[in-house]
Amino acid sequence: MATLLIMMGVSGAGKSTMASALSEHFGFTYLDADDFHSDAAKAHMAAGKPLTDEMRAPWIARMCDYLKEHADSDATFVLAFSGLKRSHREPFRHCGLDTHFLFLDGDADTIADRISARQGHFMPPELLDSQFEALERPDLQKEPDVTPLNIHPPVPGVLDQAIDYIESLKARSD
Repeated sequence: MATLLIMMGVSGAGKSTMASALSEHFGFTYLDADDFHSDAAKAHMAAGKPLTDEMRAPWIARMCDYLKEHADSDATFVLAFSGLKRSHREPFRHCGLDTHFLFLDGDADTIADRISARQGHFMPPELLDSQFEALERPDLQKEPDVTPLNIHPPVPGVLDQAIDYIESLKARSD
């Protein structure tokens, strides 16, 4: 059975950076949820408008379909995906993979600074407030497959937290 590690959080939390770094560190397959967006959804966000849940549904379905196709492999996938609401996270729990979420948890000021510094991304900084408004912080009692990671340390510190978590998963499965 394939393993799915979902690096989740609001835009600018570091999902792509962390998922890519973990993939490189362990030799896992990196997936970016942004690559599954339709051109219309990207244009919608680039115009400063947040996606609705109705607009997110086919996007999530495309990702789940891709993962279901690979569920019988021994691969480990690291997906950079916002997962803002529990209803957005839930479909991934039913794709036939051993699924774990790593929640990049940080405050709006830290994340706003990061968004302002990045270039060439279709998600404008003006949508950060809508990301926090949409975020349903995971209830760890009801979603025990979610592990929060503090994003305040520099990237190597956050990466160390994620590596330690993955190493603990590997130790449990041995």
